[in-house]
Amino acid sequence: MNEKKIYSVSQINNIFKNFIDGSGLFSNILVQGQLSNYKIYPSGHHYFSLKDEKSQLKCMMYKSSARSLKFKPENGVEVIVEGYVSVYQPYGEYRLYASNIYPKGLGSLELAYEKLKSELEKLGYFDESQKKKIPSFPQTIAVITSPAGAAVHDIIRVLNSRWPRTKVIILPVHVQGENASAEIADAINYTNRYNLADLIITGRGGGSMEDLWAFNEKNVATAIYNSKIPVISAVGHEPDVTISDYVADIRAATPSNAAELAVKDQAEVTNFINHMELRLNHAVDKKIQLYSEIVSSYANRKVLTTPEYFTETISLQLDSLLQKLLHCIDNTISDNKKRLIRETTALDAMSPLKVLNRGYSIVEKKEMIIHSISQVCVGDNISVKIPDGSLYCTINEIKENSHES
Repeated sequence: MNEKKIYSVSQINNIFKNFIDGSGLFSNILVQGQLSNYKIYPSGHHYFSLKDEKSQLKCMMYKSSARSLKFKPENGVEVIVEGYVSVYQPYGEYRLYASNIYPKGLGSLELAYEKLKSELEKLGYFDESQKKKIPSFPQTIAVITSPAGAAVHDIIRVLNSRWPRTKVIILPVHVQGENASAEIADAINYTNRYNLADLIITGRGGGSMEDLWAFNEKNVATAIYNSKIPVISAVGHEPDVTISDYVADIRAATPSNAAELAVKDQAEVTNFINHMELRLNHAVDKKIQLYSEIVSSYANRKVLTTPEYFTETISLQLDSLLQKLLHCIDNTISDNKKRLIRETTALDAMSPLKVLNRGYSIVEKKEMIIHSISQVCVGDNISVKIPDGSLYCTINEIKENSHES
């Protein structure tokens, strides 16, 4: 008997998880059933069961997905759950991981609508930050709609009445039927590829959900989202809201409203220009009056009426400054004279000649003043300066002073 391989519990659970996840059979499914044991945990995750008359299926919804729920789930309510099936390894359970929950009352179109809307919202197709600004005065507008419907005539009529200067290009497409969404998407892409217009209006008149379905297709939503040219979506009437309306840069309630949003009213612009012209003229008149008053005030000044008054005033000021300058010069000279006398007197008092006049003399040897007997020897020639001349002598004897104790 061959030895059989032994598996751990974790290995078995992991094998089944990999099989289910890898098969792709349950990666994006819809399951119908009745809600049971619905609980919201403190973590924000939702746990519940789906059951029918024969069995039940454990489910859970992460907090991030639960935020987008459009209704309050309650036990006993019949619903359709969108999500994927996988194995929860710790308990060896397979569960339905819900990404959305719809009330069972929704039909197949409504369900597909909600599913695509949820998908595109997660991809950022509806983000306000992605919306492009509509040009104030578009020179060319591309209208993508049926050439036979009332919508195109309403759009052209309103555009011509409001701003006839705008050029309108009609790109005829089917807005209903099997190939309608492909034609609409292709027309939007074509307009962008060849830069045919400054603005795109796409839409149609009202109808049932089936009639409007071309504007709920992903290819149309993607074409609008990727359009470099701003897009106005005008599908149906006020209550009708399609996927295209969410993706477009502006959603118009009707085709006529789209034309109103696309261009300015010529009469309103004319009135605005006239009003601004009046305000500008009024502002210019006020400026002229203000500067006239300033000029008049200058004209009455003496510098203009009596020019000599200005020069006479300056001359008087110069005379006054000159007198102050001369006075300052005189004071400076007087102070300097007094200082010179003081300095001369002090210098004269310190002059060697003054000392000689008092009976003293200056002894020099070769222009060196002798102030000690150590500086001379017997036989040296010396000069003795006295007040009225000099004596030239020879030293015959040197005698040192005796110091008594």
